[in-house]
Amino acid sequence: MPPEPAHTGPLALAPARVHEAEGPGRRSFALLQAARHSGPLIWVLGPRAPHLPMLRGLPDGVGVRLHVIRPAREIDLLWAVEESLRSPAAGLVIAEPSSPLSLTAGRRLQLAAEAGRTTGLMLIREDQGSNAAETRWQCAPVAGEDRDSTLHRWSLNKNRKGTTGIWTVHWNGATAAVHLVSAAGKRHGAAETPC
Repeated sequence: MPPEPAHTGPLALAPARVHEAEGPGRRSFALLQAARHSGPLIWVLGPRAPHLPMLRGLPDGVGVRLHVIRPAREIDLLWAVEESLRSPAAGLVIAEPSSPLSLTAGRRLQLAAEAGRTTGLMLIREDQGSNAAETRWQCAPVAGEDRDSTLHRWSLNKNRKGTTGIWTVHWNGATAAVHLVSAAGKRHGAAETPC
């Protein structure tokens, strides 16, 4: 039975595939995806990850479903991600590898995601992704004046089955509400529609 899509629209991740996000806003992108996926959330951190997700700062409903795994070695991180992706119970698997992903590792993760019908999101450092990734996003915050929400620019730079593009989004981290910000001179409709 095919998985139900977690969400549709330009920022949705294809189910049963592994995606990548890089840049200083990659964790915000991951939190948006976590809020949009149902079921248990698994976050696999690298052995020397400087920060853990802070439960009180997560969007509503994410903290109670979040399971954090922190393996001792990078090879154990890839094993934990692969096994988590194979589990049909997981709604989303997020991982933060500290080493570049080889083509072989990327293909193994894709096969695991297909087997478990689970979506994966690898939060990679710049230029450390795998050619096997379904999509690759470049994520960066944009300076703004509103304290309750943040502007982000999320660029889809690689897409194996579709087009690429750049979206500026207005994201409220507490509620996980996202609105596309329209280009200058085009302020009707799309800017008011949640994605």
